[in-house]
Amino acid sequence: MRPMKNVFSLLLFCFCWSAAAQQFEDTNAIEVNVLRGNVLPHSPELYHLITGHPEGVMISFSKKTHGKQAWQSLYNYPDYGGYFLYEDFKNEILGKNYAIGAHYNFYFLDRMLMLKIAQGIAMTTHPYDKDTNSKNRAFGSKYMGNTNFMLNFKKDHIVDGFGLEAGFFFTHFSNGRFKSPNSGINTYGIHLGINYDFDKKPKFAVLDSLGATMKFTEPVKFNLVLRSGFNESPIIGSGQKPFYHFGFYADKRINRKSALQAGIDLFATTSIKEFIKYRSIAYPDDHLDPNTDYKRVGFFIGHELFINRISIETQLGYYIYRPFEMDRPIYDRLGIKYYWYKNVYSALSVKTHGFLAEALELGIGIRI
Repeated sequence: MRPMKNVFSLLLFCFCWSAAAQQFEDTNAIEVNVLRGNVLPHSPELYHLITGHPEGVMISFSKKTHGKQAWQSLYNYPDYGGYFLYEDFKNEILGKNYAIGAHYNFYFLDRMLMLKIAQGIAMTTHPYDKDTNSKNRAFGSKYMGNTNFMLNFKKDHIVDGFGLEAGFFFTHFSNGRFKSPNSGINTYGIHLGINYDFDKKPKFAVLDSLGATMKFTEPVKFNLVLRSGFNESPIIGSGQKPFYHFGFYADKRINRKSALQAGIDLFATTSIKEFIKYRSIAYPDDHLDPNTDYKRVGFFIGHELFINRISIETQLGYYIYRPFEMDRPIYDRLGIKYYWYKNVYSALSVKTHGFLAEALELGIGIRI
């Protein structure tokens, strides 16, 4: 009888576990927000383009997590999904932009405060054209990248599945200097929206409460990453050139969510090599040697936020070797990584100097 009893107990456990997992399945929701704000004039090339207050609409389709997987409770049950953004810059030179992409919503203060992080691709209706739109120094190409941040107060299920939200937004459009000109556009302002849950008021599983409070330890790990792509020098029409950015750094996990980083970058950006040659000929009074080393070396510190197989990486660096002074000595990087295996990942990041993008980087790395 004991074997039959054990089999019965196992079947009962599997049934209960399956029922619990189904109870906490992801559910569906939608948010619609109306945006109104201002252009952030981070470059002198933009002042003549600020003629009104940009307006737009963002529609987000979300999967709301309830604890089906252990990591979800660790992050207070975030949402994930896709978005559509329309923005009218109220300027005939800039035109209108459309963007689609993916987002995460993170919750705080008993789920009354929400932070949205969104990344995607965008299309503009009025890109730079030397004959028909030569004053647009913001968008050098029709297609570009789009990054968005929203911080808002949110109340779900005010009336049935309907809720309200309001707060602040920041949007960024840039092609990563894949094609010049590319000062990009940053807008900030306020938004007001409604949200709707297609399912009843949710319950949340607590599958990782013990794991979230346990001390997490891991030895220092070393990373080697190659980032590459194409960009263009500030000279319009000079053509796209390849770049090769090598990174070597150490990281230390300080808890289950975060790791701190410190390391070295080597930048071999061949468009700068061509730009040096151009400057040496076009501006002879500067006495610039055309053979000046175009490579740069930077030291950086950073942070990595781990979310299941995905992580969000932010880095701040300073050039310790830079024979040709082209940009500011401080650079930053914002990127997303996906871990295919425990120690192998791919990455997509934007390297900038302040709000001026230099490169959209595709990377692959190992962590040992």
